[in-house]
Amino acid sequence: MKDTYKRILKPSEEVLFKDKNSKFFGYAFPITSEEEAKEHLEELRKKHHQARHWCYAWQIGKEEHQFRANDDGEPSNSAGMPIYGQIQSFDVTNILIVVVRYFGGVKLGVGGLINAYKTAAQMALEASKIVTRTIDEKFEISFNYPEMNIVMRIIKEHNLNIIEQKLELDCKIYISVRKKDAEAIFEKFKSIYKVEIKKIED
Repeated sequence: MKDTYKRILKPSEEVLFKDKNSKFFGYAFPITSEEEAKEHLEELRKKHHQARHWCYAWQIGKEEHQFRANDDGEPSNSAGMPIYGQIQSFDVTNILIVVVRYFGGVKLGVGGLINAYKTAAQMALEASKIVTRTIDEKFEISFNYPEMNIVMRIIKEHNLNIIEQKLELDCKIYISVRKKDAEAIFEKFKSIYKVEIKKIED
């Protein structure tokens, strides 16, 4: 079971690829929604208001992926898909890559465009710090104060991550568990008398 994914933590440095006087500026941004992608695109359109094309691709989701690729006026599949190909090649998600083109007066042809957009996207990814993260499931554990010791012992033994705790007369602890261990941990808490556990959907 695949329970990890790769992402970037912060925007890349601006990179530049040149071909026959055309300039291709590449950028990578971490995103978690299409709205964030639109905001970054707006900013780049303002920054590069004299450019000719703002081509991009994004992918979001840890397990189920959503993606979009846009040629922004370039010949069909000559920009957006080559950019998206690099996202797949580097196996990253929750990412937007934009390549801004300033036309240099010489046509590059479809092959030249594919190479330029692919290269600028690759450079933006190479300029980014890519990290691997685990896919986690979240649980709510409910119990009374006398069960506190046994619950905390399991959390310690398995080095579980506590997201939040409400410790009053009736206690609730929220934990995140790596996906491949989630079922075993769920069963462990479920088997304890007077302890309830339920999965929290994001």
